[in-house]
Amino acid sequence: MSTTRFLTGITTTGTPHLGNYVGSIRPSVAASRTPGVQSFYFLADYHALIKCEDPARIQRSTLEIAASWLAAGLDPERVTFYRQSDIPETTELTWLLTCVTGKGLLNRAHAYKAAQDKNAAAGREPDDGVTAGLFMYPVLMGADILIFNAHKVPVGRDQIQHIEMARDMAASFNHLYGEHFTLPEAAIDEHVATLPGLDGRKMSKSYDNTIPLFSSREQLRKLIGGILTDSRAPGEPKEVEGSALFQIYQAFATPAETEALRKHYAEGIAWGDAKQMLFERIDRDVAPLRARYEDLIAHPEKIEQTLLAGAERARQIATPFVRTLRAAVGLRSLAQGATAPKAAKASKAALPSFKQYREADGQFYFKFVAADGRLLLQSTGFAAPKDAGQAIARLQQQGEGALSGQLAPVEGVLPQDVAAALQQLAEAANS
Repeated sequence: MSTTRFLTGITTTGTPHLGNYVGSIRPSVAASRTPGVQSFYFLADYHALIKCEDPARIQRSTLEIAASWLAAGLDPERVTFYRQSDIPETTELTWLLTCVTGKGLLNRAHAYKAAQDKNAAAGREPDDGVTAGLFMYPVLMGADILIFNAHKVPVGRDQIQHIEMARDMAASFNHLYGEHFTLPEAAIDEHVATLPGLDGRKMSKSYDNTIPLFSSREQLRKLIGGILTDSRAPGEPKEVEGSALFQIYQAFATPAETEALRKHYAEGIAWGDAKQMLFERIDRDVAPLRARYEDLIAHPEKIEQTLLAGAERARQIATPFVRTLRAAVGLRSLAQGATAPKAAKASKAALPSFKQYREADGQFYFKFVAADGRLLLQSTGFAAPKDAGQAIARLQQQGEGALSGQLAPVEGVLPQDVAAALQQLAEAANS
């Protein structure tokens, strides 16, 4: 079975709330357990610098968000969970992408256009208060995705543009320097719940109407007590349509529990009783997670250790990949360039090599041959030469395990033989 890579980033500027949990954390943790999926989750602290100029807030938010995801069941042994700023290859790739990205593309970015529109409405210069960081934000996001050649990026509809821009950057780079990047796709879940906040509008830090995910029991009860309701008295039937209280309950309850509350609404349940039901239902789910969260917050060194381990795992992919990209654009050893043409050809002949070809069945194949001519790897068929080329790139970046199910067995070849040949090829490219 081939592996699909999913990547999700969380900007470290706030405290996770119930809306984040229902709309992102809970479904993403569940998705991370899906067979055949390789998941990358990162704390986007570089992105936070665009939105927040309070260093203490960014550090605290990083701690709270990491603790929330781990408490909610994210398993750092099953996924790659890391802090963006621990992967320096991301910023190097940002520059490489900057050099192939048209300014016109960035001019159309929603965040930049919104900032200009806001200035125009206020009678200011179009770029007043717009930093280069805000303008270049889509390139950094593109680097986050492309550094791991993610196939799918779960986003809301308002963020599809970022994935489309990442695809444009990848295609531009591939056109100039060869097929190095997989073109990512947006993964949109039409059924993701969007919770209303205390005032009935979408739960958002921007509206200051959130219920923090890991509020204490007392604070959770108090906040739920403050949810806006209408003036219908006890005994008077109530509408579930448009009821923020009912919508929040539904996001946590089973279908049977939801129907029971719907019946209570029709029978005229008192708002105080409905809020008590909501409190008890949320607390039943959150209480076990809260204990884990509080333990993590009290021991930030545990989180730090987890993030550093995740970064090490991430860099095992990112470091050799960026090394390959550097060579592709010409950032190479001068000694390599000084080699005489004939000597270069002789050296190349003594290296392992990939050979692509088409068979009579119309499928495209490749084989990996050692310097002495021994067959090391043989692929299964691909529908297009581009697919075979992308598979070769993944193999070079991630090793033989990246092509599970796409390689035919070769008798007598050990995994260490393949790894050594790949290393030899990589060293030759960078010598």
